[in-house]
Amino acid sequence: MNFRRLKYFVKIVDIGSLTQAAEVLHIAQPALSQQVATLEGELDQQLLIRTKRGVTPTEAGKVLYTHARTILRQCEQAHLAVNNVGQTLGGQVSIGLAPGTAASSITMPLLQTVRAELPDVLVYLHENSGAVLNDKLLSGQLDMAVLYERSPVAGISSQPLLKEDLYLVGTRECPGQSVDLAAVAQMNLFLPRDYSAVRLRVDEAFSLRRLTAKVIGEIESIATLTAAIASGMGVTVLPESAARSLCNAANGWMARITTPSMNLPLSLNVSARGSLSPQAQAVKEILLSLVSRPALENHELQLVS
Repeated sequence: MNFRRLKYFVKIVDIGSLTQAAEVLHIAQPALSQQVATLEGELDQQLLIRTKRGVTPTEAGKVLYTHARTILRQCEQAHLAVNNVGQTLGGQVSIGLAPGTAASSITMPLLQTVRAELPDVLVYLHENSGAVLNDKLLSGQLDMAVLYERSPVAGISSQPLLKEDLYLVGTRECPGQSVDLAAVAQMNLFLPRDYSAVRLRVDEAFSLRRLTAKVIGEIESIATLTAAIASGMGVTVLPESAARSLCNAANGWMARITTPSMNLPLSLNVSARGSLSPQAQAVKEILLSLVSRPALENHELQLVS
C-alpha cells in the first residue's frame, strides 16, 4: 500500500466527499478517484460507497480507516521524534475529557503547566462522551482521554486514576447530607442516556435494590441539566466533581447517596495499538502528577493505588 494513497483515503472518509477532499488535497477529482480505485484493487475490496450525498466507508473501508489513521499517526510521531532529538519537545497533543469528570478541575493547571514546561507543545482538548472518546483513541484522533470507565474496551489501555462518589443534586427540599436510594426512587430524575457510565451505575443500583427510577428526562448537556435542576422540576445524580459544579451554578444542594454507597472509577485511556509520541508522554506525566495532587483529595476523591 502506498503511504500517499492511505493519506488520501483517510481525508476522503473524514470529509465524506470526493469532490471536497480533492479540493482540500489540491488534486483533480478524477485523479483522486483513480487513487482510491488503485487502493481497492490492491486490497481486492470495495472501500467506499458512492452516493449523491457523498461517500461512506464500507465495512472493509472502516477497518482500513482505523489502521490507516494509526499508521499515519505513527509516521508523524516518528518524524517528530527524529526532529526533536536534542531539541525542545514540540507538536500537538490531543486529550479527550468526559464532561463533568474530576479531570475538568485540572484543565487550567494542565494548560498552565504545559505552557511553562513545554512551551512548544500545543494542547488540543476535546470534550465528549466516553464511548466517542474511546472511538477517537482507536482511530488515532486523540492521544489520550480521561473518562469514567465501567468495563474493558478492546484495543484500549486503561490506567485507573481515582474514584468519585455519586451525589444527588437538587434545589428543593434538601434531604440532608446523605440520602437512601429508596428515597431517590420517589423523586423525579433527570439522567443522561443509558450508554453513559453514570446512567449504567445508577440503573445497576436501582436494579439490585429492586427499585424503579422515575426518569422524567434524559439530558446530555451540562448547561441544560443545570437549567433543569435550577427550575426545581427534578433532581439528578452526578459524580462529586460534577455535582459540586452544578450545585454552585444552580444554587442548589448535594447529598451523598449512601445506601448503597455508589462510586465511579476515573481512568486515563490510551490506544493499545501504538506508543505515545515523546511530547504526548511528557504531557501524560504532567496530567498524572496533577491528578495525584492533594488538591483533588480535598473533594474527598478516592485515589486508586
